[in-house]
Amino acid sequence: MSHDVPSPSMAHAYSDQAVPTPGRLRRLPRLRRVVLITVLTVLFGLGGVSTLALIGATTGLTATVFGITLSLVVIGIVVPVFLWVDRFEAEPPGMLAFAFLWGACIATIGAVFLNDFGGYLLGAGEEDNGQVAVLVAPLVEESLKGLGLLLLLWFRRREIDGVLDGIVYAGLTACGFAFVEDIIYLASDYATSGESGLMSTFVLRVVMSPFAHPMFTIWIGIGVGLAAVSRRWVVRLGAPVLGWLIAVFFHALWNAGAVISANGWLWTYIVIQAPLFLMFVALLIWVRRREAKIIGRELQAYVPNGILTPAEVAMLSSMSERKYARQWADNSGGKPARARMAEFQEAGSELAMVRAKISRGIRGERILREEQDLVTVIAIRRQEFLGSAIYRKFEVLGHL
Repeated sequence: MSHDVPSPSMAHAYSDQAVPTPGRLRRLPRLRRVVLITVLTVLFGLGGVSTLALIGATTGLTATVFGITLSLVVIGIVVPVFLWVDRFEAEPPGMLAFAFLWGACIATIGAVFLNDFGGYLLGAGEEDNGQVAVLVAPLVEESLKGLGLLLLLWFRRREIDGVLDGIVYAGLTACGFAFVEDIIYLASDYATSGESGLMSTFVLRVVMSPFAHPMFTIWIGIGVGLAAVSRRWVVRLGAPVLGWLIAVFFHALWNAGAVISANGWLWTYIVIQAPLFLMFVALLIWVRRREAKIIGRELQAYVPNGILTPAEVAMLSSMSERKYARQWADNSGGKPARARMAEFQEAGSELAMVRAKISRGIRGERILREEQDLVTVIAIRRQEFLGSAIYRKFEVLGHL
């Protein structure tokens, strides 16, 4: 079903101080925001403190400090990768923080007890940790990480615009989980084997496989992303379940390889773990390019009536061109101009995602109003830049 794009004529009705605040830029009412932040702070605080207290009680303060320090490397490696993937349409910082803290403070403490309980049900003793690693841990850990993603899907569905968003939230949830799990392993091995145990675990878990948990959990994120934008109930219900099954399978496969090759891990790393990592990298690159194509395709609808120009659509669908445009704005008008260009680009990305939903038949008063607000923001920002002859020349030359 076709849908006429809104008119940019509303732009003149807004002053600079009254530009509409669309989509993900809107904030919850103050009271709801305060209550939500308070509840989440208490929840994550209790989970984090309980986990650290448990680690400290079993391994000692020194081992815990070493574990935390070395595990920070995981954050330094993994988080920038997912923020890079998310650059076209950056997700709300609060939701990104929720995803990370859920993995770090809730999923890990739950996994500690449920993995032990699962091992008890299997009758696995200390010498049978392999059973827990292959049969219990994948089910428990992917379920707990996935629960956080389902909460985002349930309460903040409108902020999830597809597969890439689901992957980003899943990646940060898994990163938080891996960060705390690595603290547990590093501290435990230091307490039992000293510096040699600490460094061997650091190399195997932090250096060689920092993306292990994200590689599994992104499949749940893909399912959540598909569910968020689908109108079909079979997809809304089935995609997250299928993603969870794939995540559990790859997690179990990874752990099985580690158990089998306990005394000769290199061949397993080459045969199983390295191919999984290469598939993970290829998937991230593909979804990022796919989002660029979606932006370029959907924004074409706004060219005929002058909301966007072909050069602007080309700029908005290329990260290198976006960077060039922000640098031009900075050189031409300083930080205020750069900020306006960044808002223009963010509104363009959001508009493309809204248009994609409309193209799939997802519409209603709220989404149409959001589209008009975004069109208005773009029109106002364009008017500001079009006042410059330099901008017109910049656009005609195709450098925008």
